[in-house]
Amino acid sequence: MFTNLILIFVATVLAENFVLTKFLGICPFLGVSNKLDSAISMGAAVTFVLFMTAAVTWFIQRYILAPFQIEYLQPVLFIIVIAALVQFVEMVIKKTSEGLYMALGIYLPLITTNCCVMGLALFGVLREYSLIQNLVFGLGAGVGFTLALVIMAGIREKLKYADIPNAFGGPAMPLVTAGILSLIFSCFTGLIKL
Repeated sequence: MFTNLILIFVATVLAENFVLTKFLGICPFLGVSNKLDSAISMGAAVTFVLFMTAAVTWFIQRYILAPFQIEYLQPVLFIIVIAALVQFVEMVIKKTSEGLYMALGIYLPLITTNCCVMGLALFGVLREYSLIQNLVFGLGAGVGFTLALVIMAGIREKLKYADIPNAFGGPAMPLVTAGILSLIFSCFTGLIKL
């Protein structure tokens, strides 16, 4: 059982990274990865939302949707849960760190529409994970999201001082960098399978 949980975690962080192999959550990945500190903060906020989403949606699926055979309500109920969790995170960040709240800007409320959060909820249901497995899956997805953001932010901070050809100016360089990172992470796909 413990080995299975480790495998789920490692596979979700590397082989099935939501951003770099499933291409979910690209908007905040490209938008918030300018500075390392904001990338870490955004990653922590998304990790918390993913972890809590994994817990709450598992209970909703197990004790409401499946017993009453109303699985067709999954998207609606899952979106409501995600929106409530994001509102909670937004209120906590605004109360504790006004600077961080301003730095994250529009990307903080956009966690609600971040497709990696909805993807986590739906993948957890499709894979029929137990509660513990789903929590590990949510934590792994959050760590993988944070890892992708931090790697991209580190590279972008270094590229600020690099002599880049004009053709790679503007949004071209982050997109090329994201493509290279995606190729690197896709190498893990054959090594680790859920």
